[in-house]
Amino acid sequence: MAGAGPVTETVEAPNKVKAFLRLVMIEHSVFALPFAYVAALTAMRTEGRSVQWLTLLVITIAMVAARTVAMAANRIIDRRIDAQNPRTAQRELVTGALSVRSAWVGLVVALVVFLASAAWLGWLCLVLSPIALFFLTIYSYAKRFTDFPQAFLGLAQAIAPLGAWIGVTGHWSWAAFVLGLAVGTWIGGFDLIYACQDVEVDRRIGVRSVPVRFGIAASLRASTVVHVVTVALYVWFGAMTGYGWLWWAGMAFTAAVLAYEHAIVRADDLSRVNRAFFTANGVIGIVLFLFALADLVFRQDLTW
Repeated sequence: MAGAGPVTETVEAPNKVKAFLRLVMIEHSVFALPFAYVAALTAMRTEGRSVQWLTLLVITIAMVAARTVAMAANRIIDRRIDAQNPRTAQRELVTGALSVRSAWVGLVVALVVFLASAAWLGWLCLVLSPIALFFLTIYSYAKRFTDFPQAFLGLAQAIAPLGAWIGVTGHWSWAAFVLGLAVGTWIGGFDLIYACQDVEVDRRIGVRSVPVRFGIAASLRASTVVHVVTVALYVWFGAMTGYGWLWWAGMAFTAAVLAYEHAIVRADDLSRVNRAFFTANGVIGIVLFLFALADLVFRQDLTW
């Protein structure tokens, strides 16, 4: 990569576990995990109408472990790029708060946990796990060979609901596929917004993205279109699976939050990108899950 230099290596912080958890931003599991729960609980409704608590726990472990693998790989692969960007220059592998070796150890531990969880959920989950890992890690390389790395991020995130459904039922589901596409377009769409922050730096160091190739204004317009598709896919999923009025209330809320997200970010004012990215999108995942859960409880579709 043009202009890439050696990453600073300093004495590693005493608490490697905390540094690793900061590195992978473990709290951001909130974005995709709620939709894994929606898929899992919907599947349980079709598979006997009772909650399988142990299965939900293993799905949680698998999803968090898979995301940890992806984030650790991203930070290791991109550490020299991160060192050249003021926004990311304080990440743990850049400053030396965590060594590359320790990051690899954390990645391998998360990988073992993920594969073990996939195996517990069934042979199909285990067989498909390498495909999931491929999409979860390719995003880090996508910015080097395509102007559309957000598409690869969306594909990676789409895996969560489909994997959760297969973990419950042991077979493919078109409904889960539609939900996965909804999650993928949702996350890919707001990454189009998030990437606008780094346009100038990315152009200088040779990182590719939609904002770099087409400009900030075009990227924001594309994000709006993608999020319209997201809402349509959530509606489709609700219709396919027979959700009731509470799901549709959650959909109305989701559409309103997405509209707010796009209203507060403009091509000439990116100061509220973090509010749109972290706050608004964190709310969407949690609230839509709660509406789906309330619908299942209210209609007594599951035995708890």
